[in-house]
Amino acid sequence: MTGTAPAHRAVEALIRDEWGRVLAALVGMVRDFALAEDALQDAVIVAMDRWAADGIPDNPRAWLIRAARNKAIDRLRRAARFDAKRGEMKILAELDATTVDPESDEEIPDERLRLIFTCCHPALPEEARIALTLRTLGGLSTGEIARAFLVPEATMAQRLVRAQKKIKAAGIPYRIPPRETWPERLASVLAVLYLVFNEGYAATAGDAPFRADLCGEALRLCETLTALIPEEPEVAGLLALMLFHESRRDARRGADGALVPLEEQDRALWDHSAITRADTVLVAALRKGAPYPGPYQLQAAISGVHSTAATFAETDWGEIVLLYERLAALLPSPVVHLNAVAARSFRDGAEAGLTQLAALEAGNDLKSYQPYHAVRADLLRRAGRTEEAAEAYEAAIAATQNAAERRFLARRRAVVGNSPHTGLATAPSVRES
Repeated sequence: MTGTAPAHRAVEALIRDEWGRVLAALVGMVRDFALAEDALQDAVIVAMDRWAADGIPDNPRAWLIRAARNKAIDRLRRAARFDAKRGEMKILAELDATTVDPESDEEIPDERLRLIFTCCHPALPEEARIALTLRTLGGLSTGEIARAFLVPEATMAQRLVRAQKKIKAAGIPYRIPPRETWPERLASVLAVLYLVFNEGYAATAGDAPFRADLCGEALRLCETLTALIPEEPEVAGLLALMLFHESRRDARRGADGALVPLEEQDRALWDHSAITRADTVLVAALRKGAPYPGPYQLQAAISGVHSTAATFAETDWGEIVLLYERLAALLPSPVVHLNAVAARSFRDGAEAGLTQLAALEAGNDLKSYQPYHAVRADLLRRAGRTEEAAEAYEAAIAATQNAAERRFLARRRAVVGNSPHTGLATAPSVRES
């Protein structure tokens, strides 16, 4: 092998970009998630060496699909020699006769969206649908998905295996579902897209504060879905929410790589064309969803209030609190209530926020939830309770696995630890919405 380290990195990046699309095409061919993933991994091993040595082919996606298809045939033939299963022999015969056309389209014009709808089959439990889609389409590791669901990695691994086996045993087809069945899968599809985006926007682990590839992929798929179902306001609401978040991406990291919270961001760095587009999409969605906007529309509206404020101090916290109260009525989760507490604290004061946070903590186990410690630390800092704030920052630092977030928290920990309530020039962090 003559490939250099930069060449390998380029190949790795390209394979990461193509992973979801290629895997979706393979699942469509072999109708077996585990076999498709194994065959693709076999092909990737070959590609890593060959591409680094000989150069990347003109159509790397087609190359990977062909190579993985051949690897799948090899695996099926080996299995068939030992156990002539009728189903596998049928798939093998069909694969042998298959020609690879990676550019073909059907009613849902993207293999990955087809796979999302397949993974979101009503026969699978809700969490399994989302986890399986994140693994196969988003390319997230089992550990990353486990952290998103706040469960141990071993638990998530078992959940993924059970989901794959259930799809195979139940004969759930990899095909476009009838259009009349889309609504019953739509909530899971939107949840998957937003989780993929969130993992990119606020990576749970690693050195980077965000992963542009995941954000871009989630946005692209949501754009496609919006074009397919223009009459559904929650799809447009999610698109608007993603666009609002994406518009602030360049302002969310400082020169030292640490996260920059909303109140400290240079608003000149925001992508105001994206904000304008998000606002247009949101207004259209709200008109369709009126008088009862859904959760994504409400979250987008909250993000829109942040985006249109000239400064953090001029944010309309009264409007944001009202929107959170409507959101909490639809999604009464501890996470939504935590964000609502943070928002009210800017309207009513830090001590009032701490009282509300104590009430929230009494009814929920939030000790393992990193944002809880971060919000509590900021409330204590604003209230001038610096020793308690320092302890809370320590807890938040211990709970995060993202290096950029850890740097930001450590910086604030140093401020409250070195100088009692010198405070920062700005208000404390609130989780962006």
